[in-house]
Amino acid sequence: MNYFKKIVYTVVFSLFSLLLINPVQAWAQKNSATIKQLLQERDSQIKELMGPEETKLSQQKRDELKNIVNNIIDYREMAKKALGNTYDELSESERDEFVDLFSTLVRDHSLQNLDIYRAEVNYKNIDVNGDVASVKTMAQLEDVRTPVGYTMLYENGEWVVTDMIIDDVSTVDSYNRQFQRIIRKKGYDALLNNLRKKAAG
Repeated sequence: MNYFKKIVYTVVFSLFSLLLINPVQAWAQKNSATIKQLLQERDSQIKELMGPEETKLSQQKRDELKNIVNNIIDYREMAKKALGNTYDELSESERDEFVDLFSTLVRDHSLQNLDIYRAEVNYKNIDVNGDVASVKTMAQLEDVRTPVGYTMLYENGEWVVTDMIIDDVSTVDSYNRQFQRIIRKKGYDALLNNLRKKAAG
């Protein structure tokens, strides 16, 4: 796996910030043309926040970037899909803890490498079917091009991301395979302890 693709896998959630949508224009947003326009506007905002190449972001700007990422991801839905049937077996408090740990890891990873923010993003296809949208983009940094797709859900007046697909590989499915492997071998408690250590680290 080349360097750029590693960056994409590590911080792909940073691209979710390009998907944040103003909930005021509810019905107008449920079409591909409007979504594309809003994605492009967010792309410009991100690049303005990043500044010229080699610019070092202040802690304030890093916090702004992190907040944008957090606001667009439906962590509970993503965590539920990633954990699979095991999620249904948990109590409400256990679910809350798992979602909290899962979202903490995702947020922490989102700013590990900022190069991806400077990648040029081309929007190849946006397919809207009611409250669900599938977005296909091509991220290019220097001479390396990586296809990145998103599954989005329209809920509570805004679009949120519930999965991303990189090189035809679903991130939710990847997490699910990892989590289920640990659960089968060592049990759910082992997975939870592993996540606790990573979140605290």
